[in-house]
Amino acid sequence: MSETYDLIVRGGEVVNHAGRGLADVGVREGRIAKIGELSQASAGEVFDATGLTVLPGVIDTQVHFREPGLEWKEDLETGSRAAVLGGVVAVFEMPNTQPTTTDPAALEDKLARAHGRMHCDHAFYVGGTHENAHLLGELERLPGCCGVKVFMGASTGTLLVADDAGVAEVLRHVQRRATFHSEDEYRLEERRPLARQGDWTSHPEVRDAESAIRSTHRLVRLAREQGKRIHVLHVTTAEEIEFLADQKDVATVEVTPQHLTLIGPEAYERLKGLAQMNPPIREARHVAGLWKGIVQGVADVLGSDHAPHTLEEKARPYPASPSGMPGVQTLLPVMLTHVAAGRMSLERLVDLTSGGAQRVFGTAGKGRMTVGYDADLTVVDLKAKRTLRHADMATRSGWTPFDGMEVVGWPKATIIRGRVVMRDDEIVAPSLGRPVRFQETLGAG
Repeated sequence: MSETYDLIVRGGEVVNHAGRGLADVGVREGRIAKIGELSQASAGEVFDATGLTVLPGVIDTQVHFREPGLEWKEDLETGSRAAVLGGVVAVFEMPNTQPTTTDPAALEDKLARAHGRMHCDHAFYVGGTHENAHLLGELERLPGCCGVKVFMGASTGTLLVADDAGVAEVLRHVQRRATFHSEDEYRLEERRPLARQGDWTSHPEVRDAESAIRSTHRLVRLAREQGKRIHVLHVTTAEEIEFLADQKDVATVEVTPQHLTLIGPEAYERLKGLAQMNPPIREARHVAGLWKGIVQGVADVLGSDHAPHTLEEKARPYPASPSGMPGVQTLLPVMLTHVAAGRMSLERLVDLTSGGAQRVFGTAGKGRMTVGYDADLTVVDLKAKRTLRHADMATRSGWTPFDGMEVVGWPKATIIRGRVVMRDDEIVAPSLGRPVRFQETLGAG
């Protein structure tokens, strides 16, 4: 009697923690039931993956989808549309919306807005502030929360926690790994007069490498003093990578595709405001340092830091132009292109886009392709050549800093909990996203 499954992904090259080779993936009730030879098995749906490569579903652990309050730039529906078109099965979304996500009501509101609208699975960060620090131990345990996010620089209002005492107070109350934007606000304030009107090449001078290095040293010292775990977002300097290599017991590390791909000052001269983000795109020496961090295993996750603004906003002369760029839809094609060029192995990319998220954030039943886990799969054509174009971006802002870049490797399908959500650049099962669960808070709430 043949085995039956809800879905079989058949004939693809599977890449997971066990290695790389031809295999079928059988799915029952949204979870992986078997990986192996399933030619005699039957299924309600068969996805023919012949000639394609089946990866664990890509998780983007840093996106800004701008809802509520800034929906002209992006919203949960358009952002998640871009995500699944890019092969992303789950996103962790940031708290710097209007209002900020700093209390239970704001988190509940985001989860309600996501229900029936987001195409991918999702979780939301709670922002750590001076005012809510004493409540963070409770807030971080709420369902749908991926953890606490703190801005040590580059934010406004209550979300900015620039001082050591404030950061220490946040760390004192959290139990999960806390996530940080690490730039020294005091140095940034001193250097703001260095901004040259209309000259984006001055952006990495205003927000210089020392601003990031100094902040990260402070952050690690405070984490050690409090005996807490931290996650350092969008690391941009060679010195930080070298320093953090010796701090892996307390600190995990994120890098972004844009910091690995775009190089200053050329990017600013070519893209102007479209190259502006925080921390900045830096010169070749730092890009080489980030790649060293990839090769040596210092980097734990790849996040897109998807942070869209409209083209009109980006066209304002520097420094009036806002920082941030879209990236959730292009994360995988850009990084597959680096794989094709031999800069990293496909196995390393898999670790940075799924296994790393599982280790750093403790996702429950998500982040590995193995029996019993959610059937989250990203199916790619490693040989496909496409040109990234503004017109193909699903994000509301409608642009990409990688416009005109020829990529090698393309997402052909996004499968979330056993449902084919995206296939051949079309969303075929919309609005099925659910909150991600976490091992440290199972049963909470």
